[in-house]
Amino acid sequence: MNPNEMYEYVERIANLIRTRVRKAGLANGVQPVQMEALHYLSRCNRYSNTPVAVAEFLGLTKGTVSQTLGVLEDNGLVEKTTDSRDRRVVHLHLTPSGTQVLEQSIPPDVLKSAISALPAKEQRQLEESIQRLLLCLQRANGLKTFGPCRTCVHHQLTGDAQRRCGLTREILTESDASKICREHIPSD
Repeated sequence: MNPNEMYEYVERIANLIRTRVRKAGLANGVQPVQMEALHYLSRCNRYSNTPVAVAEFLGLTKGTVSQTLGVLEDNGLVEKTTDSRDRRVVHLHLTPSGTQVLEQSIPPDVLKSAISALPAKEQRQLEESIQRLLLCLQRANGLKTFGPCRTCVHHQLTGDAQRRCGLTREILTESDASKICREHIPSD
């Protein structure tokens, strides 16, 4: 495989998708970085819905993220709540308006259409290959993986079929287990 060609393909695909998402976001009054923050918050679990985690995931400064989240909150797309255990920690949640903007924008229809044009077997192979490529890139960069909880070394199934985080020792819901976490360490 030629890394130069792979870069060209991935970069072009990302730009085509990003252009559609930006247009949809701007039609709803949401700037691209704000759309990225909304998208992250829609997929992260309760351990990862903090301003610091948003900054880590997006690779932006705390100041930039603080401004971004402030605009989202002012526009009624995100709400903040204080952590019940540690009053210094703030959690971010999408409002119904934030969810609606996101659902209208991500994934863009052009991506849905392109994927559905592929045979089911190719869709599965493509998804698996892209997942592996992403994991390899994250490891090579030494970045946090932000993967789904259920694929983490900390994810445990107890004898009574409950899910538990081995790091926090807390019980996890099915929803928690399916969302991305900033503490994720791949279990492979």
